[in-house]
Amino acid sequence: MTNHSHVLILLNAEPDLALREIAARVGITERAIQQILSDLEEEGFIEREKVGRRNHYRVKSGHPLRHPIESHCSTADLLALILDHPDAKKNAWL
Repeated sequence: MTNHSHVLILLNAEPDLALREIAARVGITERAIQQILSDLEEEGFIEREKVGRRNHYRVKSGHPLRHPIESHCSTADLLALILDHPDAKKNAWL
């Protein structure tokens, strides 16, 4: 899976995560996370809302995935694949 999908999964589970925490969980730099968040917002996968000094993210679950191999699936399908797995609740990162 891509870092973009990792970020989507994390934001869906915890919409108020700080950029620093997202970077730590995905295992890439904060700068890379900034670019991924920008990409996801520009392409309509997420919406960002400023709440005080923090950002709140909403994953748009009906948005189709962009690669032709998965284009018949939506973000909801991707999230369900990961989050509906029987062992998902055991994952401390979600």
